[in-house]
Amino acid sequence: MPLTSRFATRSRNLRNVTVSFVARRVLPVVAVIGATVAGMPAANADNKRLNDGVVANVYTVQHQAGCTNNVTISPQLQLAAEWHANDVLNNRALDADIGSDGSTVQDRANAAGFKGVVAETVAINPALAINGVEIINQWYYRPDYMAIMSNCANSKMGVWSVNSLDRSVVVAVYGQPG
Repeated sequence: MPLTSRFATRSRNLRNVTVSFVARRVLPVVAVIGATVAGMPAANADNKRLNDGVVANVYTVQHQAGCTNNVTISPQLQLAAEWHANDVLNNRALDADIGSDGSTVQDRANAAGFKGVVAETVAINPALAINGVEIINQWYYRPDYMAIMSNCANSKMGVWSVNSLDRSVVVAVYGQPG
C-alpha cells in the first residue's frame, strides 16, 4: 500500500510536490543511501602515494642541485619518521625536530636501527589534508630545509604522514649511511 496523504499537502518552497511524491520517490533513495553508508567499513587512510611522492620530489630537488645519486626508501628511516609524525600530530606544542620525550631525529633513527647521520624536515598543515605541493612549498623556501633536501649525501629517506580532522603532519627523515 503506497504512502499517501489524505490531503495533498504542499511545501511552501516546492509548489507542486506533495507528501505522496516525497514518500514514494525520495524516502527510498535516502534509505538506500543510508544503508549503504552504514554498511561501509571504516576508511583507513593510506598515505603511501603521498609519502612516495615526497621522496620523488626530493629526488628532483637533488638532481636540480646537480646530484647524480638515487634516493631510496629506508624502512628504518620510515619508522623513525612514523614515530615523530604521530608524536607531532598528538602533541600540539611540537612543531619541529624535538620529540615530546626530548628525542632528536638522530635518537629516533638510531632506535629504529639506522646506522649513519640523519636530518629531518617536518611539514604541518592546519587542515584535514596536505598535498605534495604544499609540502615542498613549506620546505623549499626554508634555507635549512632546502639544504637538507638538496644534500647529495642524503641517499636514504623515510617519509610518514598522518592526519586528523584539523591537522596534517608529514615528516621526512634523510640518511647518509655510514
